[in-house]
Amino acid sequence: MMISLGRLVRFCALPLAATLMLGAQVAQAQGYPERPINLVVPYPPGGTADLLARAIGQKLGERLRQPIVVENKAGAGTAIGTRFVAEAAPDGYTLLVGTVSSHAINPAMSKVGYDPVRDFATVAPIASIPFVLVTNPATPYQKLGDVLEAARREPGKLAYASAGPGTSNHLAGEMLASAAKVQMLHVPYRGSAPALADVLAGHVPLMFDLQSTAVPNIQQGKLRALAVTSPKRSALLPDVPTVAESGLPGFEVSAWFALFAPAKVPQPVLQRLSAEMAVVLQAPDMVQRMRDMGADPDARTPAAFAAYVRDEAGRYGAVVKSAGLAP
Repeated sequence: MMISLGRLVRFCALPLAATLMLGAQVAQAQGYPERPINLVVPYPPGGTADLLARAIGQKLGERLRQPIVVENKAGAGTAIGTRFVAEAAPDGYTLLVGTVSSHAINPAMSKVGYDPVRDFATVAPIASIPFVLVTNPATPYQKLGDVLEAARREPGKLAYASAGPGTSNHLAGEMLASAAKVQMLHVPYRGSAPALADVLAGHVPLMFDLQSTAVPNIQQGKLRALAVTSPKRSALLPDVPTVAESGLPGFEVSAWFALFAPAKVPQPVLQRLSAEMAVVLQAPDMVQRMRDMGADPDARTPAAFAAYVRDEAGRYGAVVKSAGLAP
């Protein structure tokens, strides 16, 4: 079979071009970083994502020998900051602290202008904060089974509070109702603080509250913990069973946090960032700092967490649709 000289030259040039591209990426990684790195937080200052970003940014900057500049780009339910990173140059100098809201809930709720899976590369998982199903101590509910029995007895009457329609604690309630095949009454508020205040006052019997804010009220006897939404029992609430072991196997809901980069960042740069993050996140003082915030450090590999993000996007898409919240 005859091959033309032009085709032969093009055929041989393909591996050469790939080799040159790989060499350029390796050279880029060896010099990386040469300037400060921008770490975007799609929330206002002061929240959990912001606090994690600043703690991680300090240590990661020390490892990389370049400043990590935390920039808060809040708005549109995390879409503004997240879209900014998705559209940024994929050179490793713009990173994102993404969450379950930016990568699962918000894309299912509205047109955000980015794909949470296709447009990002996972640098490293950071931590997750489980929810705790809590009730006012004046209620008769001693365990999750009591709640589900009451919901079956009077469908649609047992109420739970949330921070608002489509928020993570609202969707935790929707997931519980779906898993247990019961109907519950959703009572939305404008934020977690007023929702929690009404549960503490006894106006609404139930709420899925983040562990970080629930634990102090539980320890002071102001709330009764019925179940945690993590796969395993919480170190902060070792006597409280999980939802899964309370009769709903496989149930898991958490507010998670991870470090992302734009999708086409060179692999050597991504690998460098992932390796340095592994060291940062395993530091004893960082682990303790996260636990003090009520967060559980996440030890999964970037590849395993990327698969988890895909699953979360699909799972929340389904629950948003079933709850009638899809656009």
